Amino acid sequence: MSNFDIAGRVVLVTGGTTGLGRSIAEGMAKAGAIVHICSRDTAKVIEAARALKQINTQCDGYTADVTDQESLVEVVDEIVEKEGALDILVNAAGVTSRAPAIDMTLDEWNRVININQTGTFISNQIAARVMSKQPKGGAIVNVASLASFMGWSWVAAYGASKAAVMQMTETFAVEWAQYNIRVNAIAPGLFPTDLNRSMIEGTPRGTWFKHHTPMGRYGSPDELVGAVIYLSSDAASFVTGVTLPVDGGYLACGVPSNPPE
Repeated sequence: MSNFDIAGRVVLVTGGTTGLGRSIAEGMAKAGAIVHICSRDTAKVIEAARALKQINTQCDGYTADVTDQESLVEVVDEIVEKEGALDILVNAAGVTSRAPAIDMTLDEWNRVININQTGTFISNQIAARVMSKQPKGGAIVNVASLASFMGWSWVAAYGASKAAVMQMTETFAVEWAQYNIRVNAIAPGLFPTDLNRSMIEGTPRGTWFKHHTPMGRYGSPDELVGAVIYLSSDAASFVTGVTLPVDGGYLACGVPSNPPE
């Protein structure tokens, strides 16, 4: 058996009905994990769960909101009652908002912070309370961003929330290592999804980003799966508190080799 094997592991993917979260959920199911997803949109949960069950009939979906502690506790309790454990949490629930910081409303700021930052805290805390009682502990993978590392114009709330995700990942890793819980994160580069497609495809912003990525292209959502499986698996048994960029070299790039004319 490979150290990268996650077959039979019980996984919860928040935000697992669309975008990167869904790609991660389906990729982990294909790797043999028992994947449960949750989202606020019941119709999307039903549709995404149906697709997961075609991969592995043990997979399932639930309606829950990462900002509603009670709803998420109910989901986790149901998963543990059904499966006997929660081995892996992938926290992929998130939103963005595009506006100059000088014009952003407080309501919009709070919406992004509440889902991305507070939602990450809530989901990590609930999972850790379960995993801390398990002899084998567990693994948590959060979804940070390149905006965790640097400033991006027009997405101040998103950047602030994702910087917080990276910092919380480090803090939780330090606090929960005593329970054999590893906490890591991935920082995706530019992956076109419904969340950001209008901001990047065919826009000067998207073109600039592609030029600044040494691999010269956007990422495909399935290219995140390997990183998540690695961080979730025994192959990363001595890895915790890390935010792993999956970005085609973007963060490494100072001056690109193919700058636009």
